[in-house]
Amino acid sequence: MTELEPAAERLDAALKRLEAALEAHLLRVGNPAALRAEISALVTDREKLAVALDSSLAREKELQALADEASLALGSAIEEVRAALGKED
Repeated sequence: MTELEPAAERLDAALKRLEAALEAHLLRVGNPAALRAEISALVTDREKLAVALDSSLAREKELQALADEASLALGSAIEEVRAALGKED
């Protein structure tokens, strides 16, 4: 056995430990490219949801304004009916 053989064995063992540690790390962290793609998809979804939410909030304001207007018109109609009924009595 030469002097280099034990060093080569130690180097081989160290490389195997490094490979195992790297594999374990990648399993914990995941594929960076896949993570970036997933994050990009999530950002796109969030942007779409934000636009939809803004649109829904604007529509809710419009509907609330229409409901308020209808409520006032109904209140006026009720008062007119009451006044008309009061005049008939």
